Amino acid sequence: MMLAMETKTLKGRSLLTWLDYSSEEIRYFLDLSKQVKAEKQHGEIHQRFAGKTLAMLFEKRSTRTRSSFETSFGEEGGHPVFLSMADIHLGGTKETIEDSARVLGRMYSAIEFRGFKQSTVEALAKYSGVPVYNGLTDDFHPTQVLADILTMEENFGSCTGQKLCFVGDGRNNVARSLMVICAKLGINFTIITPPSLNPDPVLVKICKPIATESGSKIEISVDTGEVKGANALYTDVWVSMGEESIREERIKLLTPYQVNQSLMDKTGRKDCIFLHCLPAIRGEDVSAEVIDGKQSRVWDEAENRKHTIKAIMLATIT
Repeated sequence: MMLAMETKTLKGRSLLTWLDYSSEEIRYFLDLSKQVKAEKQHGEIHQRFAGKTLAMLFEKRSTRTRSSFETSFGEEGGHPVFLSMADIHLGGTKETIEDSARVLGRMYSAIEFRGFKQSTVEALAKYSGVPVYNGLTDDFHPTQVLADILTMEENFGSCTGQKLCFVGDGRNNVARSLMVICAKLGINFTIITPPSLNPDPVLVKICKPIATESGSKIEISVDTGEVKGANALYTDVWVSMGEESIREERIKLLTPYQVNQSLMDKTGRKDCIFLHCLPAIRGEDVSAEVIDGKQSRVWDEAENRKHTIKAIMLATIT
């Protein structure tokens, strides 16, 4: 039996960014994630998506996002259908995104999209008439950060008042999404990055009053010493898809921001954990000593993608 949702129903809602959800609603997703993870560990089998279908649209390759959506939907008795850009028209010369959305919405119970433009996932949500899930865009990666927060809570209990530091490229979609969810949940969040890679000031301006209301702080710094007291250090690859031409420049810029054991020690907390959305490049964004060490929780975090995504779909489809 699923947890009761005391606020307005979540059925039919899309997840494009956590800016669209209240702290109470995000808290519900986290609690439901813990429930479905426990069910999985206890060997329980449910068929809560029986008779349902999921369109999975991928412009970008994926390991964790595809596996999480496909297996969690299928294990619940639903039928996931993977569609790459070689399989369908999506905003091409023959069919607009809006027309694709209208067609898919009449054939599927929900749609997942992983690609480039945030405007694409927004159009799918607007015109399909079914729940749409952002599996990653250039702007946001909401399903990833719900798994990140679940992982933190498994290690420290309630996330309120904890400190999370993202070290590296402060502009990227994971850093942006962490800023939003931390502001909503009362988590102190610091991005440590070179000034040229500072996050979008418009998003920072949106998040800071949300953080003030929840009792947390959002800070941007160039100083790696700001990791002091952090419960978790987080990083991502330094060169995102489409930026391969500036790889050497980016490595030179971000080498001082590598998460290594020295940086972990700067937190002053032996229980500080390391998080990464993966894939990781050992020797660049993180040292092998850290990602393969006792403080790393990246494999729990990767597994939690599945449980949190299942919870999101259960709350919004069933």
